[in-house]
Amino acid sequence: MGDLFHEPLPYAEVIGDPIYQSKSPLIHGFWLQKLGLRAEYRATRVRADGLAAYLEKRRVDSDWRGCNVTIPHKQDVLRHLDFVLPTARRVGAVNCVYRTRKGLSGENSDIDGVREALDMPVNERDPGITCLIGAGGAARAALHVLDSAGASEIRILVRRPERAEALLAEFGVTASIHRFADAATVFAGANTIINASPLGMAGQQRMPVAMLEALAVTAADALVFDMVYLPLETDLLAAARALGHRPVDGLTMLIGQAELAFNLFFHAEAPRQHDAELRKLLTA
Repeated sequence: MGDLFHEPLPYAEVIGDPIYQSKSPLIHGFWLQKLGLRAEYRATRVRADGLAAYLEKRRVDSDWRGCNVTIPHKQDVLRHLDFVLPTARRVGAVNCVYRTRKGLSGENSDIDGVREALDMPVNERDPGITCLIGAGGAARAALHVLDSAGASEIRILVRRPERAEALLAEFGVTASIHRFADAATVFAGANTIINASPLGMAGQQRMPVAMLEALAVTAADALVFDMVYLPLETDLLAAARALGHRPVDGLTMLIGQAELAFNLFFHAEAPRQHDAELRKLLTA
């Protein structure tokens, strides 16, 4: 007879509510398989009112290596941690919780994902005139990267200017604030466009036509990065591609941010040489 008892595997997970749509288990599972590591990566639904209880339970689970954090917990989780890395504290959001000698520590690897998407993974460079769409949680990592890189000019497009005003005041960053209807003027000469809003995401409102048309007045070699990855080819990226711009999809950031988390959880380097195969898996 085979063994009835199996040694539990070390594991990490992604938490959020909802969580069914997360591609993190596919990414980490793929890397674990490539490296032949005996570990698991799971997806666990955690409601907003259950976050504290979840973390207390995981604190005493010796097999637990940490978790990625997604909506709606990225900001609330900070008050439940023992230590928050300076970058995550600056961004005001944590998407990666792991154990250290200081206890449960929080980091923000979204920053790494944004850097990779903007083609600045090692040395930050000025992305030029940058238009940032949105001022919510996803925009925080982008604003941090833009500020650290010394972006020559930041223009934020939002539906509710007061959200952008509060964000800029918190970060101490100078940027101009504009409404969506002004896109034709705001996009003029822009070198980088970043969509950090849910516009264009499956089940959300579509990207306004005025925004798509405004891409025509950006710089000829503009980089257009859409954080949305469902669908992968958004209206914004399709419009950028048609104009000969440099489109960057949301999977680039998703894979980029997962690399640091994988290292923190499993103490191994993610096998990024298999990125092409991973992207095929994620888009199958």
